[in-house]
Amino acid sequence: MTIGPDLGVAGAGTDEVYAAMDWLAARQDGIERQLARRHLSEGGIAMFDLSSSWVEGTHCELAAFGYSRDGKRGKQQIEYGLLTDRQGRPTAVRVFAGNTGDPKTFPEAVSAVRGSSGLQQMIMAGDRGMITSARIAGLRKLDGMAWITCLRGPAIKKLMADGGPLQMSLFGEQDLAEISSPDYPGERLIACRNPFLAAERARKRADLLAATGADLATIAARVAAGRLKDPDKIGVAAGKIINKRTVAKHFTLDITQGQLAWQRNQSSIDAEAATDGIYVIRTPVPEGTLDAASAVAAYKDLARLDRDFRHIKADDLDLRPIWHRLGDRVRAHVLICMLACYLTWHLRQAWAPLTFTDEHPPARASPVTPARRSPSADAKAARKTGPGNQPSRSFRDIIDHLATLTRNDLRYGQATIPALAEPTPDQRRAFDLIGAPIPLTLTIT
Repeated sequence: MTIGPDLGVAGAGTDEVYAAMDWLAARQDGIERQLARRHLSEGGIAMFDLSSSWVEGTHCELAAFGYSRDGKRGKQQIEYGLLTDRQGRPTAVRVFAGNTGDPKTFPEAVSAVRGSSGLQQMIMAGDRGMITSARIAGLRKLDGMAWITCLRGPAIKKLMADGGPLQMSLFGEQDLAEISSPDYPGERLIACRNPFLAAERARKRADLLAATGADLATIAARVAAGRLKDPDKIGVAAGKIINKRTVAKHFTLDITQGQLAWQRNQSSIDAEAATDGIYVIRTPVPEGTLDAASAVAAYKDLARLDRDFRHIKADDLDLRPIWHRLGDRVRAHVLICMLACYLTWHLRQAWAPLTFTDEHPPARASPVTPARRSPSADAKAARKTGPGNQPSRSFRDIIDHLATLTRNDLRYGQATIPALAEPTPDQRRAFDLIGAPIPLTLTIT
């Protein structure tokens, strides 16, 4: 590693590193305002979501128990809210105690992130698990705040019940339709049906039902052979099977002494199938500001925010777990990861010709239809080569390949001359794509 000597920090100790983190954290508001001015417009749409990472140790000032998105039971955590533009460029992040998912504290998190960006008007897009009805009640109290989110399954079923406003006839010649309901005063509801998603859900449900039936047959064989007779024990064994794949509501069991029979609950299956592929966007943003198709497209842009969280937490960066004790140090650590994610976003864009990234994705006829890759992207992924038969790699492979570009010290008698290894064509192209020469040494400007 040469970055330490090049920047004159090779001998930096722990106190100096912490001092640098404190210096950066003190400038967070200014950094985020600049990013907001560059990428977010007043009154425009921003993507927001909360995530969490677990904490090691027992004395972190922000650590608390809450819903763990990392699946770390018994571990305290911190939460952080990430704000991005619609393309997924991170613009602001704020760290909160690990129980901030509570509806009472959620508006405080939103206000803090919005305030750091200096935006008075904002349309915030978030998924159905983040912007819930309880949290919307808090958002209504914030001036200049609107939202785009999606209804949960039970709410969709309620709209379909008893001749409600959501009926399959809406989708005869279109895949989205705007409806209204007195349950959502002052809000627009945009119902969408994706036939590809409907078919996939039907396939998965059929597979789960078939697998559960096969497992129940195994239990029934044990009962028929006399190895399982007690009704309570039969019930426990069968219960484990039907709950294993969360399809218990679709089966009716008949258990007696030494007997097990079952049948599918077809009415339950049909009721669930009726909502296959259907989702409903909810937003108070008026039609004149955002038409129905644009609202759906904005909600689907959340996929880019999910990608950012994946890069920060797992793929490219090292946010988790949290080892710091002081709250300000935790905030500085998360800020560094956010800025690194911002850099990674731009590198991924610049290096798209070297990777499997689809540089020219086809335009969608409707925002409801699934995204498709272009033929050129499919060909690049299949052949592992791009235009001109240049090798295509993953982003991580490019980083690893660049790491093989080493600097060597050549000694001639008393003289030491630094020299680079001969760059490969891919390494040269990577630097060309970001408009930078391959440096012999790094310098601070």
